Amino acid sequence: MSALNTSPKSRDDLGALRRECGSWLKEKREAAGLSQRDIASRVGIEYYTFISQIEAGRGRVPPERYEAYATGLGVDPREFTMTMLRYNEPIVYELLFKDQPFAEKSAAKESSLSELEKRLALLESRLMQD
Repeated sequence: MSALNTSPKSRDDLGALRRECGSWLKEKREAAGLSQRDIASRVGIEYYTFISQIEAGRGRVPPERYEAYATGLGVDPREFTMTMLRYNEPIVYELLFKDQPFAEKSAAKESSLSELEKRLALLESRLMQD
């Protein structure tokens, strides 16, 4: 994501960010091999349909569930929280982290590489089973 400005965001901009957040969460959940029901259970959310709403961009992960959600996905809780802020509170995110653009990119690259390694290991194990 490019540098954000501190001007108020339009509803369309915020809706697009929320959908991007949902896609990110879904990608992380699928990479971890979890169903919506699995992650709901790990996070302590009673109805797995709420996970569907979050992933569709129609809901947000409650902040009090950030750590449990991150742990459930196998993501560093700090990275998870920063990502949630970036998508859901872009102005706050920019105010807190505007001087650290490369730290986020570096963490994102490491996370992507880690996810790729997990997917490769899963594929290798499936191939070995055949």
